[in-house]
Amino acid sequence: MHFDFDDDQYAFRDAVRALLDERCGPDAVRGAWTSNEGHVPGLWSKLTEMGVIGMLAPESAGGLGLSAVDLVLILEEAGAHALPDPLVETAAVAVPLLADAGDDRVREVVDGATVAAVSPLDDFAINADVADYVLLFRDGLAHLVARPDVSVVPHRSVDGARRLSTVTADLSDTTAVGNAGLAARAFDAGALGLAAEQCGLAQRMLAITVDYVRERRQFGVPVGSFQAVKHHLANSRVALEFARTLVHRAAYSLDHDEPATAAHVSMAKSKADEAALLTARAALQCHGAIGYTTEHDLHLFMKRSWALARSWGSPAWHRRRVAASLARLAQEEFA
Repeated sequence: MHFDFDDDQYAFRDAVRALLDERCGPDAVRGAWTSNEGHVPGLWSKLTEMGVIGMLAPESAGGLGLSAVDLVLILEEAGAHALPDPLVETAAVAVPLLADAGDDRVREVVDGATVAAVSPLDDFAINADVADYVLLFRDGLAHLVARPDVSVVPHRSVDGARRLSTVTADLSDTTAVGNAGLAARAFDAGALGLAAEQCGLAQRMLAITVDYVRERRQFGVPVGSFQAVKHHLANSRVALEFARTLVHRAAYSLDHDEPATAAHVSMAKSKADEAALLTARAALQCHGAIGYTTEHDLHLFMKRSWALARSWGSPAWHRRRVAASLARLAQEEFA
């Protein structure tokens, strides 16, 4: 049996890639490091017009009625371009959560409102100072609060394009969205979304490094011809391909509400984080001293991978979650 995306899914990905190539190059990402708004001007409205923000919303709410499998390809592209905007938090987490809960605010988000999110494992929200809404996970429930009703305290981040803030708000039954089951699903969607972005980041860092080692010469030959360099990059590519397969599998599980969805998501997040971190380390070593400079494009993607690896659950946290899932299965099997 052949498992692959269809032509329409690849066509949509290619269209988004073309937009990000044009509007979200390294210079635009650098601009987000120093901008007071923390995003690429005009890009969010373009993504909205293309339907990216509302991919997972039903057509009745102005969305495209697509699935997580459709979205992961787009999120990989967002990672490959180090998109500063909260695409995962808005399109992958908030939109399906609001739609499944029957919350009328889903149309506002589909139409272009941004959502920052604080996962149950994190203390920080991304771009909460400029988002329209903040989504907080507390005591097993998700709460959506309008930006004027939250208190935001900014913090520094290793990735200057990810504007970190701690958020406090008065939460109650009126701010809760859906139930505990929908909140758990939303968490899995967020972890899966970051895993997809990590795959895109690993792909981009690998491509940058391959181009560099082809051009950089030592002892009269390209450094890419050295066996040690080849091994580093080959290991990174293998890790990426294994992680990408797990991400796609987890997206399918999420779409079909499979019993093992949580374990599949955690497998994907842990391996995608590991692949991105491995690739970042190899890329830095292969670039040598120039890789440490902020003037080089590599650091934009490398630092983003570091940040995402600590968001929505670290690799160690997700490995423990997989282990717990396997232990439960073993108990059921031998009970």
